[in-house]
Amino acid sequence: PFTALVALAIKLESKGPLIYSQERVGQNGKLFYAHKFRSMVTDAEKLSGPVWAEENDPRITKVGRFIRKVRLDEIPQMYNALKGEMSFVGPRPERPLFVQQLTAELPFYNERHKVKPGITGWAQVCYPYGSTVAAALEKLNYDLYYIKHTSLSMDMMIILQTIKIIL
Repeated sequence: PFTALVALAIKLESKGPLIYSQERVGQNGKLFYAHKFRSMVTDAEKLSGPVWAEENDPRITKVGRFIRKVRLDEIPQMYNALKGEMSFVGPRPERPLFVQQLTAELPFYNERHKVKPGITGWAQVCYPYGSTVAAALEKLNYDLYYIKHTSLSMDMMIILQTIKIIL
């Protein structure tokens, strides 16, 4: 039900597409396009090239800030889950350039690709947005913990925590 409202809000605030598709690294290193509601200005990385989003990133629109906070920007990834590219719960998929960088800097980073990436995950409910290698290391620790302790009960706990964050 929120999809139409989110789409309308995005269109009223700024020009550009509703859905933003970006190449990500999935299970076993397979590349796919993750879909999200656009939360940034169009061509946000045109001048800078690929960069991590920061907490108060000026490229994020007002609507984008809200839909990111309540995770509504993730709704289009349900399509990725239906296609089998993603799960509902798992490590968040990262962009190939950052995977290459983080694999070189962080031991065991590639271990997170042994499972399907998720729309939500243990790192997302336990750790805020991060835009540094140190933050990526913290999230990696949560991801590796999740992979080692994957269970239906843990997935249900993560889903409940995600709902709590949304509400």
